[in-house]
Amino acid sequence: MSSDANVNVLWARALLEELTRGGVRHAVVCPGSRSSPLALACARSEGLRTWSVIDERSAGFFALGLAKQSRAPVVVVATSGTAGAHFYPAVIEASLAHVPLVVLTADRPLELQGWGAPQTVSQARFFGEHARLFADLGLPEASDVAVAHLRATAARAVATALRAPRGAVQLNVPFREPLAPVVEPFGEERLSALAKAGRPGAPLTRIVPPMPAPDAAALEGVRRRIAATERGVIVCGPRDEADGFAEAISALAQATGYPVLAEATSQARYGGGPLTVSHYDALLRHAPFAKAHRPELVLRFGGGLTPKVPQQWLDASGADIVLFSDGGALFDPAHRAALVVEGSAVASCEALTRGLSRGAGPWARSFLGAERLARAELESAFSEQPEVLNEPRIAREVVAALPSGVPLFVSSSMPIRDVDAFAPAGSVPLRVLANRGANGIDGIVSSALGMAAAAGRPAVLLTGDLALLHDVGAFVTAARARLSLTVVVVNNDGGGIFSFLPVAQAARPDDFESLFGTPHGVDLSHAAALGGARLHRPRTPAALRAAVREGLEGGLHLVEVRVDRAANVDEHRQLFARMAAALGDGPWA
Repeated sequence: MSSDANVNVLWARALLEELTRGGVRHAVVCPGSRSSPLALACARSEGLRTWSVIDERSAGFFALGLAKQSRAPVVVVATSGTAGAHFYPAVIEASLAHVPLVVLTADRPLELQGWGAPQTVSQARFFGEHARLFADLGLPEASDVAVAHLRATAARAVATALRAPRGAVQLNVPFREPLAPVVEPFGEERLSALAKAGRPGAPLTRIVPPMPAPDAAALEGVRRRIAATERGVIVCGPRDEADGFAEAISALAQATGYPVLAEATSQARYGGGPLTVSHYDALLRHAPFAKAHRPELVLRFGGGLTPKVPQQWLDASGADIVLFSDGGALFDPAHRAALVVEGSAVASCEALTRGLSRGAGPWARSFLGAERLARAELESAFSEQPEVLNEPRIAREVVAALPSGVPLFVSSSMPIRDVDAFAPAGSVPLRVLANRGANGIDGIVSSALGMAAAAGRPAVLLTGDLALLHDVGAFVTAARARLSLTVVVVNNDGGGIFSFLPVAQAARPDDFESLFGTPHGVDLSHAAALGGARLHRPRTPAALRAAVREGLEGGLHLVEVRVDRAANVDEHRQLFARMAAALGDGPWA
């Protein structure tokens, strides 16, 4: 092992060794002086890929995207002062969406705290309750007890980030000068082999997170309830893991005879089974269908539902709701769940499937028949205007253009709703991710870049214009990292979702436009130029598909689709009305 130049180098190297031995494979580093030992240790750590991102807010979301796609913990590094505070939105999203992050905030030594030293703020518990763990590692010290404590704390931190419920942890790392790795004797020879090298191939302290198997007795009770109940549904909300979930849900649906209402980001819609229902939002807006199909039993997987109407339907159904929580999260704001089963969702599905073989009976066929009617009417509406690109059509065409396995990131606000409502299930398996923890539009481009980086292949982002402008600096990251991402931006010159809310009628038109519509008038070609992206401006569905497919050949692409915000509300209402009207009064099987 090469000699350490000074105690800061030893300290940072030992820290990064433990993190990589705990499963970290990516580090995102922001520039700064006080964090120099950490940055150099990241760059020199075997088995760790280091990404350099200039802006801390972008870096936090880039790390989030890396972790969401890889499902492994990711390190993100900031220098002292306000730098680490810019990670806060990403840490909140990680906390609520259960994404493992290890946040390293470099700091100034104790003697500089509270005496007006530059770039010095209190960094203890920067992220409050949103961090699963906080530890101050103390100043570097060349002693067995100090280095062993450092290593053990690092091992504990990464294990905590991975333990259910997953999330972010913060390690505060103060350094004294000299920060550069200058040769400086510090008594390295006195260190034991354990302190200096740890346990090669394993963390110093291996902490095995509890992996509770689903409670067998509880599952047996649910299985008996399923056997006695024909009118049931399986509801799949947002979920990042692609761990055989789609196959397990499909098998459960076949065994129970229950239709699967699968969100686009559930990992159960695209490439899912034959009982998958995509247009449930439209179906449940049709009062006769919704009333006739109130379930008696609901099996809930994943996060909270994006559309309001299906959630309201579930809450008002009076059904017994069983919530399956494989990440320690509870998504039941209306407190309707009678039972929560913790543990692997896939294992729960497999246990429930055993001994059941109901198949698709009249109940499931009624959902599927209504789905076919709604989908046919949607396709008819689109075919009547084959050259028109509106927001629902954009969502449909982007998803339809993707070949198997392409990672797709979808922004909050209108894009996620449009994909969910108008991009139906198909046989092509897709990985669809979104930041649905806090449901914000911050850091969307950076998160998608992180997804692309972890996937190691060209990826696609569907976003709105305000979300893009909120994170336009991410184009610098894309250019510097040479990542392949196709950014499809729906440019309606403002915040389109507000036109669907009561404030659109309550506020005076001028106030609504200036405070909520927020037209920006930005020429997005400048954003493309910022990252050296190729700019596409398709005007037809065929041209949009062609642009997306060209982007998948590699490089950075910005596909700008301009639409009319004023017409958007009517376009949505007309489509939902047509789909509902197509259902008629039944029967729907």
